[in-house]
Amino acid sequence: MKNIANNYLFDIDNSFSKVLPMETLNHNKAVLTHYLHNMHNGVTSIYEKDALNFIKSYVKQKDLKTRAKGKSDEALQNLLFSIDDIPFPPPKDYKFTFIDLFAGIGGFKLAMQNLRGKCVFASEWDKEAQKTYQANFGDVPFGDITSSEVKKYIPNQFDILCAGFPCQAFSIAGRRGGFEDTRGTLFFEVADILKKAKPKAFFLENVKGLVSHERGATLATILNVLRNDLNYFVPDPKVLNAKDFGVPQNRERIFIVGFRKDLKIENFQYPSPKPLQKSFIDIREKNTVPTKYYLSKQYLKTLREHRERHASKGNGFGFEIIADQSIANAVVCGGMGRERNLVVDDRITDFVPQTNIKGEVNREGIRKMTPREWARLQGFPDKFIIPVSDASAYKQFGNSVAVPAIQATAKQILKYLGI
Repeated sequence: MKNIANNYLFDIDNSFSKVLPMETLNHNKAVLTHYLHNMHNGVTSIYEKDALNFIKSYVKQKDLKTRAKGKSDEALQNLLFSIDDIPFPPPKDYKFTFIDLFAGIGGFKLAMQNLRGKCVFASEWDKEAQKTYQANFGDVPFGDITSSEVKKYIPNQFDILCAGFPCQAFSIAGRRGGFEDTRGTLFFEVADILKKAKPKAFFLENVKGLVSHERGATLATILNVLRNDLNYFVPDPKVLNAKDFGVPQNRERIFIVGFRKDLKIENFQYPSPKPLQKSFIDIREKNTVPTKYYLSKQYLKTLREHRERHASKGNGFGFEIIADQSIANAVVCGGMGRERNLVVDDRITDFVPQTNIKGEVNREGIRKMTPREWARLQGFPDKFIIPVSDASAYKQFGNSVAVPAIQATAKQILKYLGI
């Protein structure tokens, strides 16, 4: 069932779907929802003019459909009433502000809000991820961060920049690798925002492969830009594993944090690992899983043959079954991410083939993990709404950050900032 906030946004979609291109509509919704969520802090003026103009056009559009004379102030009040009716509203007594770049489905946001942080700007270009973000947080992320139309809404002041930016090679061609060398990459957008807004701190996350990417040149360039061009104290980055922070998933990611040098912060300790208390059985679905998640006999046969071919060549590639008392491999959106995390679940009672199952359902109880199980492996609570198809959900959770690892590191950042 839709909550009140998303009902209003759904009504806006209905009012404008045949009038505005989807990209323009989503942009206007981003402006409007950012305005509503920042009514009581210092950044609301950035969104106010365009948001109020959009509300007026929304009322006018409804008038054309209903032939009833609407009022912009009433529409605004209704929308204001709705913004708290979401699973994860922003804290009212927030202690710090942050922006959420390459936001995905809000893993960073969830962690920062848990620490009483207030998000004042979010950006995510993927439309399906925007839907999930909106359903849970009530605001629509802005789109392409490289767009000047999006950049103009970034506040001048905020405390922490958060970004899970993609890994890209730089054209440094023998040079040391500085700010200008990163142009044309998405890291440049992060660096440019840091250069202009100068927040107290930043928190970046990336795949472990960044360490060796381009033989280390990519990471060296990033650190040189952050430390020397942008004047931040940046301790050596650290690869952290999600399994060390309470979730049964072997997921290594590199974390990079930094502090503005005028704050005189000269050391930083990343969070210490904690003994893992959980295994897959602790996050397994409580009820019988739908038949559609169980593999067909034919597909299971194909996977086994595929693994045998690789094994004969001395390779270890292939599907893997996770035991109930074991931990999962990293959930990823490609490269057999689902097949590397198969499980045995003999609770199945209905062997009638369903969607995407061709041929007989296997009788060994072998199935894929569900999107909800992937959500739990990434540290998302069960009240986190999954409003998209399974295919999109797997992609979104596979691309997400592990919330507990992010939260533990963010807590350390706040400690050093004295927040």
